[in-house]
Amino acid sequence: MTSSSQVWVAGVGMTRFGVRPEASVKDLTREAVTEALADAGAELGAVQAAYFGNTCQDVLEGQVVVAGQMALRSMGFERIPVVNVENACATGATALHQAIMHVRSGAADVVLAVGAEKLSIGDKRKALGVFDGGMDVSDPEGVRALLTELGGELPDDGKPRSVFMDYYAALAQAHMDAFGTTQKQLAVISEKNHAHAVHNPLAHFREEMSAADILAARPVVGPLTVPMCAPLTDGAAAAIVCNAAGLRRLGAQHPIRVLAAVLGTGTVRPLSAWDRSATRLAALQAYEEAGVGPEDVSVAEVHDASAFGELLQTELVGFCEIGSGGEFAESGASRLGGRLPVNPSGGLESKGHPMGASGLAQIYELVHQLRGTCGTRQVPDARIALAENGGGLYAGEEAAAAITILSP
Repeated sequence: MTSSSQVWVAGVGMTRFGVRPEASVKDLTREAVTEALADAGAELGAVQAAYFGNTCQDVLEGQVVVAGQMALRSMGFERIPVVNVENACATGATALHQAIMHVRSGAADVVLAVGAEKLSIGDKRKALGVFDGGMDVSDPEGVRALLTELGGELPDDGKPRSVFMDYYAALAQAHMDAFGTTQKQLAVISEKNHAHAVHNPLAHFREEMSAADILAARPVVGPLTVPMCAPLTDGAAAAIVCNAAGLRRLGAQHPIRVLAAVLGTGTVRPLSAWDRSATRLAALQAYEEAGVGPEDVSVAEVHDASAFGELLQTELVGFCEIGSGGEFAESGASRLGGRLPVNPSGGLESKGHPMGASGLAQIYELVHQLRGTCGTRQVPDARIALAENGGGLYAGEEAAAAITILSP
């Protein structure tokens, strides 16, 4: 990477995640962006463009096509380009990716990326129904056939549900059949993330749970129980990105370098070809761009909408061999104090998953890890941080895969 294309995260902000009935999308946006600006030592007028990530407000509130303009102009942004970003659960990372590309292009020196989501609307069925659109709605039979091939099924019990959990359960079952992965290993991952979240004041859930209690909890589908799955959550997160010229104008005290930002989709492949997945390909590209390898990573935040999601992603980004994610978790390597802590924030399972904000919340955590400001959940001497944020489902894998690598 040439010096002219270098980009920094100058500031980050994040709201408390949880059920926030008193807070609108505008309120959440204002809270996260105000903190990010202050953290970057920036006035609102320093921002030259903004990317606003949101996935559900159009369906849940009827605010279509200009959600970003409504949220950002209400807090004082004027004249600058405001671009609305929607890319399933990878929306936050996509907004960041676009902000980074905007700065790298030379079109601006300082750009805002923000994601906000309001999922607690008092109608759980309607909120969960949004997820149904994260796959091919024109081919329901193909979706059902894919689930069947993986070893799962779409139940017809009339209960409110997220079809994504059916997919995670089917993927987990396929992984179990191929590699001997166990439900206990999923519980170990969930236990770890609930323990990590105790130390995160912004997390949705902050109570420890034992693996035994997680296994005994109410089933969702297949091997997944409720504590293994991300809750419906409200929240927002934001980042200010800039180049060297922008950095000189800001008062940022602890900027963090962006070593790589990759956004991709998959290829046609057999379902059993895990090593050709969209995330795997994006990770390989990101490592090449950053000039580092998985062995160099100090701390990571990965997309654990379910505990199996974390297990699989640790394999796909190269922290362990394909098929050994369960053993990696059981070894303690991914816990705080382990060789490579994963999801020290508590992950989506405990921190929460406001879809448009989740990818930027990962960046918030990793920026603070690299600064050494995470208190009791701090990873000692963190030098290289990786975020993996995926979204949607296509042909048995993420429809969108984003990898970001950061360093002080």
